[in-house]
Amino acid sequence: MTFAAPVETKSIRFRARSFVAFTLTPEAPLSEWLESLDRWIGNSPGYFAGRPVVLNLNTLKPEVGQIEALVAELGLRGIRIYAIELDGSTALEANLPPVLIGAKEATAGLLMQADSKGRPEETGKPEEGKAEDGKQPEDRQPEAPATLMVKTPIRSGQSVFHAHGDVIVLGSVASGSEIVAAGSIHVYGTLRGRASAGVLGHSAARIFCRKNEAELLSVDGWYCTAEEMEPSLRGKAVQAFLEKDTLRIAPFN
Repeated sequence: MTFAAPVETKSIRFRARSFVAFTLTPEAPLSEWLESLDRWIGNSPGYFAGRPVVLNLNTLKPEVGQIEALVAELGLRGIRIYAIELDGSTALEANLPPVLIGAKEATAGLLMQADSKGRPEETGKPEEGKAEDGKQPEDRQPEAPATLMVKTPIRSGQSVFHAHGDVIVLGSVASGSEIVAAGSIHVYGTLRGRASAGVLGHSAARIFCRKNEAELLSVDGWYCTAEEMEPSLRGKAVQAFLEKDTLRIAPFN
């Protein structure tokens, strides 16, 4: 009697990974929304290159044929849609990106708002969620710091992504570079590139810089480009923050 040697098999290993995905949420009328998107791309060319983008259609609620046309329109603009967020049981064609399952608000949102220009303000929004008299609740443990400190200047073409807290840059940020942070952004030199704070839905995040020459400032998806900024704020120490769903840019003294 002979016995066959056991066949050695290799198991397949599945591992979970998380990425920061930007969300586009089209609104009606779609033609005006696309015009706003074109202006944004014109101010920040190449911003979407190589980035995972989710198309949230729960506000627009288009027909299947309109979805295909919209995905094609975005493709012409260099925006590749990785997934579609759509409530209900709408069946999409196989040539369209898959419907995202289990989407959460932690996905970074990029909101196209044509009227979100920064205006100089002397006082900012007060901090929320602070305990009275500076006391911590007894059952609350202090969280470990999750700050990323960049000790060298950020050169043109470089990107810094930090999905766990604040970003501090001890040097300057060159034109054509960018910083994306879940928390606040502090630049102790000149900020000439793009800075996006609070990208995971943290509306209390802020951007601080010693000298403002930024191409774009954004907090929780609300943005202001260099062309939209008040001229008096250029070359000055400023802070950017949200106040009633409006991005404010104010001198920082």
